[in-house]
Amino acid sequence: MVANARNLLRHALEASGTPAGSLILVACSGGPDSLALASVAAHTARSGEYRVGAVVVDHGLQPGSAAVAAQAALALTAMGLEPVGVRAVAVDGRGMGPEAAARTARFEALDAAATDLGASAVLLGHTLDDQAEQVLLGLARGSGTRSLAGMPAQRGLYLRPFLGLRREETVEICRFEGLQPWYDPSNADPSFARSRVRTQVLPYLEDQLGPGVARALYRSSRILAQDADYLDQLSLTMYDDLHVADGADILLAEDGLRSLPPSLRQRVLALAAVRLGGEQPSFERIRAAETLLERRGSAGPVQLGGGVSVHRQVRGKSVPQGDPSYGSLVFRNNRVLPPAVGAAPSKPSGAIGGFTGRPGRP
Repeated sequence: MVANARNLLRHALEASGTPAGSLILVACSGGPDSLALASVAAHTARSGEYRVGAVVVDHGLQPGSAAVAAQAALALTAMGLEPVGVRAVAVDGRGMGPEAAARTARFEALDAAATDLGASAVLLGHTLDDQAEQVLLGLARGSGTRSLAGMPAQRGLYLRPFLGLRREETVEICRFEGLQPWYDPSNADPSFARSRVRTQVLPYLEDQLGPGVARALYRSSRILAQDADYLDQLSLTMYDDLHVADGADILLAEDGLRSLPPSLRQRVLALAAVRLGGEQPSFERIRAAETLLERRGSAGPVQLGGGVSVHRQVRGKSVPQGDPSYGSLVFRNNRVLPPAVGAAPSKPSGAIGGFTGRPGRP
């Protein structure tokens, strides 16, 4: 079991192109998953393959959290990891749920630690069970392919080498290594949807459908991740072909949008909103934007979230490509001041970045 975990870590580092001898950081809460990952990573440090440090993020959400973080740091130091640091964060829940707020604060701390220490990679201890829970939550929300693909094995500096490992295996690794993990009480708190999935929904499905449900959900996530990657790349190509920058606005040619299959058209529409600094639009908002292409009823605007709206270009507005006429959907960030009159429209060259549905976050 330990040997398999070491192979998973080695494969993740090699596949990501993490340079040998560079510093990698383990994000560790002191729980069994991240503690097991730290012990496996410590082996690569002892063998001289990589330098391995760790970051413990103290969210300050529970009594005694500082003591838990300090104990985790001591355990990591005892493994031989260096440097080991504790970063206390303030979780601001305004405008988002407590889980999302904690995740945002945690990744901000990890981003800062990686920058400060010059780390080549940050290891996260999510397991196959976490991935299965993520897929179920996506299904419950009625999400699309990207969300159902779950957590990526790699995004930027962040690697999840244990996505193929069961949670019970990380507990066994801790037992084998003589480690004493901390168990987060919030993982069993029924007020959190993820906790209910973990303690009630998945066990029920395993009982009713057989013990392979979690692994089947994980397998589905891998298949969907490949599909989502391919569709996202195609949509980026289509976006680059169709969009025109008109000052601070983005214009998308209607004829080109109509020619796309729905799966690509909806991604291109969402990509325009994200590129303007908006939120990832819901499926309902994207469908409302699509109705503008039918040229029946209102010309908009349709609010897509994050201050971004889209409307249909009306007759008489000069279109950068072609005669004054109908022709484009106009995306606008209403929180940005318009450019000076007479500013020349331009079309930037090259891709700006892949559409992920949740920009900037692993």
